[in-house]
Amino acid sequence: MDLSQFATIRIAAADLNGLMRGKRVPSSYADKLSSGSLRMPLSSLNVDIWGADIENSPLVFKSGDADGILVATDRGAVPMPWLENDSALVPMTMLNEDRTPFLGDPRQALASVLERYEARGWNVFAATEMEFMLVDDSGETLKPPRDPRSGRRIFALDVLSLDELDAFDAFFTELHQGCIDMGLPVQSIINESGLGQFEVTLSHQTALRAADDALLFKLLVRGIARKHGMAATFMAKPYRDDAGNGMHVHFSVVDQDGNNVFDNGGPEGTETLLSAVAGCVAAMPASTLIFAPNGPSYNRLVPGAHAPTGACWAYENRTAAIRIPGGPYAARRIEHRVAGGDINPYLMFAAVMGAAIEGIEEGLKPDAPITGNAYEHDVPQLASDWAAAIDRFENDPFIARCLPEMLIRNLVLTKRQELAKLADLPDNDHWKLYLERV
Repeated sequence: MDLSQFATIRIAAADLNGLMRGKRVPSSYADKLSSGSLRMPLSSLNVDIWGADIENSPLVFKSGDADGILVATDRGAVPMPWLENDSALVPMTMLNEDRTPFLGDPRQALASVLERYEARGWNVFAATEMEFMLVDDSGETLKPPRDPRSGRRIFALDVLSLDELDAFDAFFTELHQGCIDMGLPVQSIINESGLGQFEVTLSHQTALRAADDALLFKLLVRGIARKHGMAATFMAKPYRDDAGNGMHVHFSVVDQDGNNVFDNGGPEGTETLLSAVAGCVAAMPASTLIFAPNGPSYNRLVPGAHAPTGACWAYENRTAAIRIPGGPYAARRIEHRVAGGDINPYLMFAAVMGAAIEGIEEGLKPDAPITGNAYEHDVPQLASDWAAAIDRFENDPFIARCLPEMLIRNLVLTKRQELAKLADLPDNDHWKLYLERV
């Protein structure tokens, strides 16, 4: 993209909550995007959900709040079609002063996990299914949106309804065009089971690109919704008595000859697939903080509500946390179904793919796949609340082998601060904080 056409551009990197932190700069800065002359405090990627510094963070006073180096990712600039004025966003990533990757940057943390696959000559491909809700946030309580045709508020569930998609045709038409403009590979859009809930599937890409796509898609959906007089939210559970928003990731691994290392020509998959599954299952309880990163996230993780609560796997079974979908054997893949829609895609990918490669390298073997209803099986459970999830994530030795030490430390500090501060906010006001920040 020719940045000279813009008066200003945005440069930004994702923090641990998946919020973009950065600057508005003249388009003349385009020549500096990869030079190392653009700088920002390392601590800016380790702030809480309110944007406040983390108390006792080694990135602030203990180190003099040192700068890191911002460099453009290989994604390049993308338009920002939700803004009135033509604008471009240049996604950035953070380096230390010596130009080594700053592993407190969630994108760099994911890249470090993917290097373990690259060392074997492998490449990870991933696709996402992302659920969100359109809502009316104009009052003191969150409500479903109004049907643009009648002006009446949506009041009934209408899964896979074309009529409800058509009711919001103007929104989805602009959203689809925004995806094209931003290079987001939208595959399908469906009406989901909740009030004003929809799901968009983004096609398989290399894993780092797929995580970029997921983060940019969140920005796009929220921005386009505002243009149409609504809000869009990826909160895990916007309404207590309605469906939750999830984000499923499908991933496969391809070797240097283009072969899927999970495919053995049959329905069961290779030993490599089974070891990857075993790693994902082993890491799952202690990874709950990644998949449910906020206090209200735990309203979604209840038995029987279509969100997995136990660490198990199965073939072609949507009640299991890990599902091996059917279909052509050459497309054999793992579907990880635990995460809420409120996650940071980079951290979610890093946790899942870090667990999978750890399982492969250790040669782990999974328990037998479950059959029937996963909620009726006696399997290890995910953390039941936010505080427990933080403790398990901090102290689990398997997690320590899957993710960078700095990332674990910074995320724990961040979430402990958020846990303490959220206690002072009335439950009924939680949605006002999280609505468009997750």
